[in-house]
Amino acid sequence: MAAPKSGGGKTTIVCALLRALQKMGLTAAAFKSGPDYIDPLFHSRVLQTASHNLDLFLFGRGEQGTATARYLLASGSDGADIAVLEGAMGYYDGVGTTSEASAYDLAKVTNTPVVLVIDGSGAGLSLAAQIKGTAAFRRDSRIAGFIVNRIKPGVYAYFKDVWEKETGLTAFGCFPDMAGCAFASRHLGLVTAGEIKDFRSKIDALAEQVMQSVDVAALLSLARSARPLPYEEPVLKPAGPARIAVARDEAFCFYYEDSLTLLKQLGAELVYFSPLHDERLPDCEGVYLGGGYPELYAEALAANAAMKGSLKRALSDGMPCVAECGGFMYLLEEFSAGEQSVSWCGVLPGSSKMTDHLTRFGYVTLTAEEDTMLCRRGDTICAHEFHYSDSTDNGAAFTARKASGRRSWPCGRSEGRIVAAYPHIHFWSNPDWARRFVAACRTYREERHHED
Repeated sequence: MAAPKSGGGKTTIVCALLRALQKMGLTAAAFKSGPDYIDPLFHSRVLQTASHNLDLFLFGRGEQGTATARYLLASGSDGADIAVLEGAMGYYDGVGTTSEASAYDLAKVTNTPVVLVIDGSGAGLSLAAQIKGTAAFRRDSRIAGFIVNRIKPGVYAYFKDVWEKETGLTAFGCFPDMAGCAFASRHLGLVTAGEIKDFRSKIDALAEQVMQSVDVAALLSLARSARPLPYEEPVLKPAGPARIAVARDEAFCFYYEDSLTLLKQLGAELVYFSPLHDERLPDCEGVYLGGGYPELYAEALAANAAMKGSLKRALSDGMPCVAECGGFMYLLEEFSAGEQSVSWCGVLPGSSKMTDHLTRFGYVTLTAEEDTMLCRRGDTICAHEFHYSDSTDNGAAFTARKASGRRSWPCGRSEGRIVAAYPHIHFWSNPDWARRFVAACRTYREERHHED
């Protein structure tokens, strides 16, 4: 499910379709093209199961990324009746001015047929030109048809035949604006699914609309037409056992599900905790602090002195920790936004502050400038940055280089067994980094047992 541009309503329609499939008694698997964390949270809330990111840059450019995407699509849809992939941005929008790592690129390497979600508001016959132009832009676009969003069913019925005739594509249905069912947005995109009141009733209403005005049977038939997916299962050597505590609550919720699964495949047991609500870390030998919206819960995080103390004692004792973006901010001494200033963990010296603009944004490649818990000097991994804050000490353990290669900057703190930085990484980009994390946690476990 793709679109000519962002804001066309892909996430709403994908979530409605996932729920409709569920109501029909089918098991759906959900995927998101690109590095976005928020849309998979919506998928997961609908299906009550994990959603997966498929990112041809984060997985490693070229054949490595292709092989990983195929494997993770196959493993993530194991046991499902249908896999639904949601595109990102415009269909052809990829790295820089190219289509690399775009939804189009992903559809091409996974042999996935494509349906365009097109905004039909304020257009009639001209909509056919937009649909046809998007489909014909590349000879192998794989676009089989379209769903017209934000249009009254009567208007859709009036233009349907001419749109199909002019484009040569299948019209799979329409979706009207529905009062009270829109998802709100803020600085990093949509609000998270967990924050939406009456989420289930809204999704049920959207699903009922899909079942009324979208030809779901035809979509299922299109899915069945997909060519076989070639893939190879990787051979992974376990590095555990180790027990890793993963921060997961309203403030920290940005994780790539397959990164977490990889840690488990390497021998880690994952236990979840809340820096907002819990008083101490669970029994563990490592900590993973992902990103999210800690800035929205700054005072509550600051007020939880017991958790801050528990985390600081554990990491000061040598417990391994990976902290990304919001997790990195939380480890610093202070956070400020406007006139507000609060104390956070103080594990690392320095402070972070919200700005009114994106500070750094986009795909980067990280190159290690020193040996760290995760890697050796010179090792690389693909990553993504997307944040409105900045810190007084971003570190220099890595060099971040834009995907275009035109700009680079130092980033990342490595202190003992702590690796903390603004960029988000996907462990499938370089599974050795995940293996070294699990191995460091296992070593810490052995050290503790030896002391006992």
